[in-house]
Amino acid sequence: MDSAGREAVMGDYLILKLQGVMQCWGEHTFEGLRPSADFPTRSGLLGLLGACLGIHRQDKQTQQALADSIRYAVRRDRGKPVWQSPDKGVVWRNLPVVKLTDYHTVKDARESYRGLKSHDTIQTWREYLLDAAFTVVIWNTGGALVSLDQLEEAVKHPRFTPFLGRRSCPLGRPLFEVRLTASNPLEALRAIAPHEGIVYSEADDEGTRRIRMRDVPMVDRPRQFATRMVAIHGQEVDDVSQ
Repeated sequence: MDSAGREAVMGDYLILKLQGVMQCWGEHTFEGLRPSADFPTRSGLLGLLGACLGIHRQDKQTQQALADSIRYAVRRDRGKPVWQSPDKGVVWRNLPVVKLTDYHTVKDARESYRGLKSHDTIQTWREYLLDAAFTVVIWNTGGALVSLDQLEEAVKHPRFTPFLGRRSCPLGRPLFEVRLTASNPLEALRAIAPHEGIVYSEADDEGTRRIRMRDVPMVDRPRQFATRMVAIHGQEVDDVSQ
């Protein structure tokens, strides 16, 4: 039963782990400053799943089908497995998440507010998250064209190489964690270690507060994004150092 006394409806959830030395979940930007969000964006997660499924960049129809088929919530884990102890099992440690800025010069790129500059070399600053760890729960929408069965098979045996936001950010472990049933996405996340952390959810709930994200890819308009509302569960703590 839920808090209102109604019988809980069990749902099917796919759990992924996003762990690696570096991650980058780009926010809406031009080429000059390329910031990273503090947690995986919808566009970044769809790109990762699309790679696993083998969806080509030109296949707009299948990209849209994937986007319409899933909702997700992500937990910014307050702990990271650092080694396997023979007597204690997996040992977790709270590591500070550091935000690194990498300097580049780029040709044939867009410069902020100036459109396409096909012959200029510009400076760019790209942000990365170091020592971040996330747990992602994915569920199907009604009438989904891409099922959790297909996604589970894809993350176990990806067709294209997945990466954590950028090609320079390889996986530190396999994506697949478990498939389970739960009464809601929060309950699904509570079943997975480290069992704590801030949750950012697309589920239809209020959370502690709500924020607007501009990270919904407009498939028919390359590099343009729509907005969505994200519910935050838990108290956010600014633990990302510069």
